[in-house]
Amino acid sequence: MQIMITENLQELYQQHTGVAAEEIIEMPASGSNRRYFRLTGKEHLIGVYGTSKEENEAFLYMAEHFKKKNLPVPQVVCVSEDKSYYLQEDLGDTLLFHAIEKGRITNSFSEEEKELLRKTIRLLPAIQFAGADGFDFNHCYPQAEFNRRSVLWDLNYFKYCFLKATGLEFQEDRLEDDFQKMSDVLLRSSSATFMYRDFQSRNVMIKDGEPWFIDFQGGRKGPFFYDVASFLWQAKARYPESLRDELLDEYIKALCKYKPVDRNYFFSQLRHFVLFRTLQVLGAYGFRGYFEKKPHFIQSVPYAIENLRQLLREDYPEYPYLCSVLRELTDLKQFKDDLKKRQLTVKVMSFAYKKGIPNDPTGNGGGFVFDCRAVNNPGKYERYKPFTGLDAPIIKFLEDDGEIFPFLENAYALVDASVKRYMERGFSNLMVCFGCTGGQHRSVYSAQHMAEHLNKKFGVKVELIHREQNIEQTFEATL
Repeated sequence: MQIMITENLQELYQQHTGVAAEEIIEMPASGSNRRYFRLTGKEHLIGVYGTSKEENEAFLYMAEHFKKKNLPVPQVVCVSEDKSYYLQEDLGDTLLFHAIEKGRITNSFSEEEKELLRKTIRLLPAIQFAGADGFDFNHCYPQAEFNRRSVLWDLNYFKYCFLKATGLEFQEDRLEDDFQKMSDVLLRSSSATFMYRDFQSRNVMIKDGEPWFIDFQGGRKGPFFYDVASFLWQAKARYPESLRDELLDEYIKALCKYKPVDRNYFFSQLRHFVLFRTLQVLGAYGFRGYFEKKPHFIQSVPYAIENLRQLLREDYPEYPYLCSVLRELTDLKQFKDDLKKRQLTVKVMSFAYKKGIPNDPTGNGGGFVFDCRAVNNPGKYERYKPFTGLDAPIIKFLEDDGEIFPFLENAYALVDASVKRYMERGFSNLMVCFGCTGGQHRSVYSAQHMAEHLNKKFGVKVELIHREQNIEQTFEATL
């Protein structure tokens, strides 16, 4: 199958450029069944293979229409006859989600990160209103509009793919009654605007400092509140309330260019869409995680549950039984513990062999122990004895020498494989130790770099201990 896909994309590339692509590399998979490839050579393009012809046709129509409206979407340059394959403009590799990574990790967003978010939310009304001008919603797939049927589909998606999977008992008829009430509340906001439906930071690319829209093929006619809820309450974006309020103000200012806004009504209606979107997301996490066994989605569940907890602090009197079920849901044993306690914690330690290998207090057997003593030792030189592996002279010595790099690369490969599997299997503890003669130079450097590497790559909580230096540092989870 892989060969057939690349051959078809190569044929399209030659058709468009007149020459063969020099390289075709598959890109990381997303949540959908679509597959993406980067083709390089005369031009850099993104090749797409989609198994659903109807979904492909929806994207192709929307991309062409939005481009005519001067909206920032990728240009489609070539399409196969059967519309299973197409080539589009390469917008690079920077998702907004990754561009704001430091803010998500620290919960303190820099001015640069905030500006990217402001630019994005200001553009949202343009695609919703200007994008809807002259738009033929009959091209949308699988639904032309956000209607009662689509609302109930999503609510039942939550019920069957997530709620039932937790084992929580509930009265289905009473829940359905509240689903009908929610449908009534949401549909009183109907409008002839384009509803992106999955407007979130993973579906925005940053190119030359500006946001570009991607993956809008699930869009349809619907209320603009939905996209605001989708973007600002994205489970893993972790926007502080103050930043969310600021971005809501930016959105409303941009929205006023297209329609008058009653702020009281706006906020009273928005909260219903936030609850609805949270349930829809949990349904998706349940299906992708529990049924398709994709760990990325299971790891996202606690964040959506925490969003749900926050929402339920203020009552929704329209849906009394639904709210009682949701409160029970958030109190289930698998969800009620603190978020951080449900994630993998990696303890990384440096030590001196002459003082013994560290014990593992979790009782899990100690994990990895790496011997740094084969690496050239700065401690044999008198001028380096006052320093540790955290100090610039030792760092420069080890890195100029170069032996530390292959040593750590091999250690990373072994530990990375275990961390990935531990996360998939729901394990809570792993220990990684680095030993050298005095526990001062090589082991400290190695442990520090391993801790930073694991926290950055996997987002896991890392407890770093330099035993012989009496130094401890915690890298908080960023999943």
